[in-house]
Amino acid sequence: MKALKGGIACGHPKVAEAAEEVLRNGGNAFDAVVAAQFSACVVEPVLASLGGGGYLLACPVNKQPRIYDFFVQTPKDRHQDEPDFYPVVADFGDVTQEFHIGSGSVATPGMVKGAFAIYEDLCTLPLQELVDPAIRQADEGVSVTPMQAYVFDIVSPIYRATTSAQEVFVGPSGELPREGELFRRPELAKTLEGLVCEGEPFFYQGEMAQRIAGVCGSGGYITQRDLEDYKVICREPLAFAYRSAMLRTNPPPSFGGILIAFALRLMEAAGISSFGSGSHLGLLTKIMTLTQKARLDAMSSGDLNNGNLLDAAYLSRYQQEVQGYFACSRGTTHISVADSKGNIASMSLSNGEGCGVMVPETGFMLNNMLGEEDINPGGFGRWQTDQRMASMMAPTVLTIDNKQYALGSGGSNRIRSAILQVVSNLVDFKMDLEQAVASPRIHVEQGALNMEQGFSELDTQALEKEVDSLVRWQGLNLFFGGVHAVELSDKTIRAYGDIRRGGIGLIVH
Repeated sequence: MKALKGGIACGHPKVAEAAEEVLRNGGNAFDAVVAAQFSACVVEPVLASLGGGGYLLACPVNKQPRIYDFFVQTPKDRHQDEPDFYPVVADFGDVTQEFHIGSGSVATPGMVKGAFAIYEDLCTLPLQELVDPAIRQADEGVSVTPMQAYVFDIVSPIYRATTSAQEVFVGPSGELPREGELFRRPELAKTLEGLVCEGEPFFYQGEMAQRIAGVCGSGGYITQRDLEDYKVICREPLAFAYRSAMLRTNPPPSFGGILIAFALRLMEAAGISSFGSGSHLGLLTKIMTLTQKARLDAMSSGDLNNGNLLDAAYLSRYQQEVQGYFACSRGTTHISVADSKGNIASMSLSNGEGCGVMVPETGFMLNNMLGEEDINPGGFGRWQTDQRMASMMAPTVLTIDNKQYALGSGGSNRIRSAILQVVSNLVDFKMDLEQAVASPRIHVEQGALNMEQGFSELDTQALEKEVDSLVRWQGLNLFFGGVHAVELSDKTIRAYGDIRRGGIGLIVH
């Protein structure tokens, strides 16, 4: 029997194959996650792009964990009186959501500098070997998965918004890529080859920077100076206990990790009944509602960025509300990798939904983070200049006894509710990895309780009486996030990709 090399969980089989190839060639978890990162930018174009950003929670064996923050940065200057910035509507089927796009929605991308920072610090194989799978996928093409076809349908107004986007994403039939079609991106393959040959200056200086600045020049804010001055930030993870478990996740100034910690502290104080019962669902509903309230309160006072959200006095206000509760009552992708040596990588990536504008002759679309309502709660156009933007992305590592779990999710502000429920399933209900991820979820959004199919009708009816609005979803849906997770123990590695987002789990021998 071949020796175990590692495990991968992600949202696309080709992303998993890229990581698998690198692990088979002797790479570690960080080699594999960088290969997967580049692949995701090719085969998950709505969710990841060289024009976006993300985070890696790296847990190298026998070294201190660290967060690599390569998320987007606000521009240095607000020089546009009339930015190219306008709304489009994405249709999820049961609900719709408004996004804002145009070159005025673009923040400074960090994806490429992030990949190079991780490569220089943690990787062991030549860069060419890490990027080769993505280059082949872009040049030769990949078959469009049901998930990717569905995502294209949801955000189709963005990928039809400009001539440059239509040239890449709309086929001769006038349709966006459909399930089973071969989708090639030869210009992106050449861009990736340029990165291998010339390194990160290829993207942040010279001709590429000129092209990005040129795209943003007529209606956006990004300049060559924004690109030249961008830096990856390394941080200590936010670490906290939940019952007998330990979590490490994305710290402030991002929102997701500290809000998950806040919600788990409320859960810990309240106690948990059986999974899916009326009291369990009622408790989750109240905690999600209070977490959103606490987020808005803390943002207005500045407590979210400085960590005061977890102070005992602050928590007690919300814990009392939980205890008095009735007894029955955007585009992102994630990659988790663990190797047999004990290295763990948890990486979340996002391009927003894309701004609708392609960088000429490069094959990639820039982000629309300045148009993301979830990370601009104070209102569009009120961003502070030259600041690292916050995010709901929360790459996480959970430790329970001798087991470690790398996990994270896509799904905008559903990220925190998805991770909260999976962590609770693992810790409180002792579920195995697959059951913890696959169990039905709920989410509170704008006063409405959204519920996946799978909870009992009796408990659902009881809960319906206690909320302003209840939305019942048919089956499992990508609206509720996509938690791709890997479990590492002394003896084995397990991997499970969330079916809500076309997930795949792969063990490599």
